[in-house]
Amino acid sequence: MDLWFENALLPTGWAGRVTVRIAEGRISQVLPGTDPAPGAERHRVAIPGLGNVHSHGFQRGMAGLSERRGRRDDDFWSWREIMYRFLDRLTPEDIAAITALAYAEMLETGYTRVGEFHYLHNDVNGARYADPAETAGAIVHAAGETGIGLTLLPVFYAHSDFGGQPPKPGQRRFLSDVDGFAKLVEASRAKLPADAVLGVAPHSLRAVTPEALAVVSALTAGPLHIHAAEQTREVEACLAWSGARPVEWLLDNLDIGRRWTLIHATHLTEAETDRLAASGAVAGLCPVTEANLGDGIFPAERYLAAGGTIATGTDSNIQIDAAYELRAIEYSQRLSLRRRAILSPEGASVGETLFHAALAGGGQALGVETGIAPGASADIVSLNMDHPGFAGASAGTLLDRWIFAGRAGAIDCVWRAGALQVVRGKHRASEGIANHYHKTLGRLLG
Repeated sequence: MDLWFENALLPTGWAGRVTVRIAEGRISQVLPGTDPAPGAERHRVAIPGLGNVHSHGFQRGMAGLSERRGRRDDDFWSWREIMYRFLDRLTPEDIAAITALAYAEMLETGYTRVGEFHYLHNDVNGARYADPAETAGAIVHAAGETGIGLTLLPVFYAHSDFGGQPPKPGQRRFLSDVDGFAKLVEASRAKLPADAVLGVAPHSLRAVTPEALAVVSALTAGPLHIHAAEQTREVEACLAWSGARPVEWLLDNLDIGRRWTLIHATHLTEAETDRLAASGAVAGLCPVTEANLGDGIFPAERYLAAGGTIATGTDSNIQIDAAYELRAIEYSQRLSLRRRAILSPEGASVGETLFHAALAGGGQALGVETGIAPGASADIVSLNMDHPGFAGASAGTLLDRWIFAGRAGAIDCVWRAGALQVVRGKHRASEGIANHYHKTLGRLLG
């Protein structure tokens, strides 16, 4: 199959009149400066699909349910109690229906692969399903229904707080022991399609002892993800437990490198920021969720200046939009530092800088090659050049226009592994997926 674009963003930069040849879901050739071959699909502008490195698919069903002030000091911890009450209602079928809507929306906004930080393993009573990977199967079903690429990250969760504290009743659907988790990982592996990636995710230093962390991190050769330093209360509790801050403890006690993604890493000292940047690990930033929960602002200016690697995630999926996540990273810095155009070198495009950083970091965090290049999965997004946001745009301003001014409708088509999943801005199965979602939420919340 051949796709032809007037302009395409390649690893070497923008190129004109580009033929992209696709075989068995992967890019076999990229030929700039060519005329379209007979039968080639013709489009205007192509960019690579992005990786969404942190998603809790089922939380898409909670969007808008926690925006009522319950107490003067509402924060992440009070939001978590609402989340516990919501998830207690979910069957594996409900998880699949809600997650499918989230994944369709990800594709519509330019995400072509998702890292599912999957911790909802047990039934409503806290017992393992007969199939330990029952709910992982629901995630795989949602990915198959939508066509999104999947990096599955089964979560190990055993304790309520630092030092191996006993779990709380609201956490019963998450819990595993080390042996049971190993069985869950292998059962999950058996359900994955050929191009999926399997990693593991020790939930956080709150939920995992150092001894268990060493064991579960060795269960796959794939990516390793962990929540770290999302809230100040977490940092204070970690100091009380160990004498070190969460990211400091991880860097001191583990071989933190390119396999690792530290989700959030919001609250860092300057020394932690520089050490994390030098480690080669990814900082998985979820600025929309971090803003919604009042978590704080990641020190992105210093981190990127030190050579750090970032990627974006939609986390609670309260509003799914790849451009919005990138924009929120930059805007949070502007609000904090009261300057403009912060996260790019002098004279460079902020949009292009953020896009390239998130593209590379997302591929690293999710265990795949990215970009419009031979050997990579054919994960390609075409921009809708009839959208008013692109009026008069040149190649040098396209990504700034999309990220900072595009709004809805800026994306035309999305191919995932060479299959066309989004046409004229809508997922090919959006109507059926949305109908199923409406029925599911109506029953759960009615």
